Amino acid sequence: MNDKTETSALSSDATEVRRQKLQLLREQIGDVYPAHFHRTLTNAELAAKYEGLEPDTETTDVVTVAGRVYSSRNSGMFMDIHDASAKIQIFSHKDVTSEEARSLLPMIDIGDIIGVTGLVRRTKRGELTINAQQITMLTKSLLPMPEKWHGLSDIELRYRKRHLDIMTNEESKLRFQQRSRIVSGIRRFMENDGFMEVETPMLHSVYGGATAEPFKTHHNTLKLDMFLRIAPELFLKRTLVSGLTDKVFEINRNFRNEGVSTRHNPEFTMMECYWAYADYEDIMDLVERLFSTLAMSIHGSTEFAFGDKQISFKGPFRRVPMPDAVKEATGIDFLAIKTDEEARAAAKAAGFAVEKDATWGECLAFIFEEKVEGTLIQPAHVTHFPKDISPFAKEVPGEPRLVERFETYCNAWELGNAFSELNDPEEQRARMVEQLQQAHARGEKEKQLDEEFLDAIDQGMPPAGGLGIGVDRLIMLLTNSPSIRDIILFPARRNKAD
Repeated sequence: MNDKTETSALSSDATEVRRQKLQLLREQIGDVYPAHFHRTLTNAELAAKYEGLEPDTETTDVVTVAGRVYSSRNSGMFMDIHDASAKIQIFSHKDVTSEEARSLLPMIDIGDIIGVTGLVRRTKRGELTINAQQITMLTKSLLPMPEKWHGLSDIELRYRKRHLDIMTNEESKLRFQQRSRIVSGIRRFMENDGFMEVETPMLHSVYGGATAEPFKTHHNTLKLDMFLRIAPELFLKRTLVSGLTDKVFEINRNFRNEGVSTRHNPEFTMMECYWAYADYEDIMDLVERLFSTLAMSIHGSTEFAFGDKQISFKGPFRRVPMPDAVKEATGIDFLAIKTDEEARAAAKAAGFAVEKDATWGECLAFIFEEKVEGTLIQPAHVTHFPKDISPFAKEVPGEPRLVERFETYCNAWELGNAFSELNDPEEQRARMVEQLQQAHARGEKEKQLDEEFLDAIDQGMPPAGGLGIGVDRLIMLLTNSPSIRDIILFPARRNKAD
């Protein structure tokens, strides 16, 4: 019998013993899974209230707590129970505990959820403890918990059975608590900055707002093929046109039918916003203020560790135009190159394998990704992107090949993408038609022109700065998590059989 088979057999035996205990409990107390239990304090509230209680001190205070049993010693005389906030020690003895409560102890296993009413004391060793008077069985666990001190060593099992990962791994638990605080912090920051939160559709009849492969579904009643949102951009801009607000944002789930990696999940979270009468430089300032605020809320400082690196979110961030960054890294001066052919030749001469039909801007962006992106460890705004790859951004005055766009990088990751938004309706249509033709040439026959968006732009959209932030990657940085699957509660996985 190999180790895995033996472990499975032991688990099966343990489950059978627990089922037998469940039957005994049903016979003894009836309802083993009651619908309600009233506790007077959480474990953390209890610890805070009695923080000043001296060792070897008993009180006459009666409290009621509840939680999952994580450890049991001396046949249940001492148990540690955990709720979502903290742990508390439970002491059961004939001198303080009713006979009815003590009769439950042999049937309580690690992993069960119980309620306890009793007197508060602090032991000689300084452990805050409840002398149990009554014990209530709230949930009988039929499966044994992973060993507490080792947790789940199988990485894939941690993602597949996240409830066990969090149950046995304080780092995982803290990480998801921090995720909640970061998302709440983004919302609070945006609202305090005057932005209005809206909700836009997740089912689109025409997909757009970004270049990506969509997930496809079908609406039975409407007899209509639809797509899961790849970006909320076009709906948010229509909101700006409406005059509902001059500053709009959405924390949204997006879906892109692409690869899975340590930095990519097909379902991910973004914060996207649009700010009327602002431009991309105003958005740079906003990003710096947001990032520093989040770092302070999580770490109490704008500086924090990620792996072996020390990251600083203290503004201002470095700002560098893409052509300058490429010239510094390779010596190629793209602003001195006039044609697509010259750009391809310069790239090939420098050893870069660009596509045979690559444009000037595509060559510039390719070399940037190859030679510069990986060097951007501290946060930096890379500005002046090629117009070829930026269909929704305004041109840089005096340089029509470049646009007022920036991407924010840190740890060599793209965290945000922003534009001075294009609001010229004729130019917007021309660029979207060109983008559509390119998509059809790539075989994306379902790609369509979003006429409803173009109709809205014809109505007149104010000049605006727009921003999309990859919330998951930002959380990875702020929580020192090397994989996106570490900060998504239930990440996409292959089928178990695979």
